[in-house]
This record gives sequence, structure tokens and C-alpha cells, in this order.
Amino acid sequence: MSRRTNARRRPAITATSPCPCGLGAPYGECCGPFHQGRGAAPTAERLMRSRYSAFVVGDAAYLLRTWHSTTRPPGLDFDPSIAWTGLEILGTTGGSAFHSEGTVEFRAHYEVRGQADDQHELSRFVREDGDWVYLDAVG
Repeated sequence: MSRRTNARRRPAITATSPCPCGLGAPYGECCGPFHQGRGAAPTAERLMRSRYSAFVVGDAAYLLRTWHSTTRPPGLDFDPSIAWTGLEILGTTGGSAFHSEGTVEFRAHYEVRGQADDQHELSRFVREDGDWVYLDAVG
């Protein structure tokens, strides 16, 4: 995902809202606890999903906290013209509780000024201090 995120009319996400990550659970039982620091994503895929949800709700602190220290930007700007509309996980390698690295290929859908588009990326994740963090995009 780019370093610019949605600041315009973010959807009102409550604990009982469907989680933006697409797993079907309420936000308060899915990605919400990760965003609030009440747990860490157990797999690279769950981290990817929680980071997508953080883009949807505009949680820059979570995005920075889950970015590897060697590639983390000093801050994030929110692009008011982007509205994130859905996430597809296309594939994963590694990234389980038994791995120290993994990849997640995804397509994140969004709208810019009413025009639908998507971002396709193969992201690398590694463990840092025991927790999964986003390292970078492959290629």
C-alpha cells in the first residue's frame, strides 16, 4: 500500500461493524483488538488484513507500529481522494506461527473521485521482536 491513505469520510467503523478485512467477523473481534494494541496478529496474512483495515479506518499509528524498523517511514499522509472498498488475498507463502518470514499477495480495491481501481502487491513480512511486521513489497 502506498504511504498515502484515506482521510476523507472514512466509514464509521464500530466494534459491531463488519471488519473491513473481509473475514466476516465484527471489527471489535477481528482487527480492532490489534489496532488497539490488545494483541498481535498471529500470521502474516492476519497482519496484512489488519493493516488493510487500518488504512480503511485511518489508523496511521498502527500502520507505523507494524512496519519494520528498517523500512518504516517517519510518518504517513492521508490522501483524501482515496476510499478503500475491499481486499482480496490472492496467495500466501510461509507466514504462519512456525515461520519467521512470509509473503502475502493481495489486491486492495479503492475508489478515487468515483473511479474504481485496485492495488496489486506481493508484500514481504518478517518477525521483529517476535511480532509480524510489514517489510516491503517484492518487485
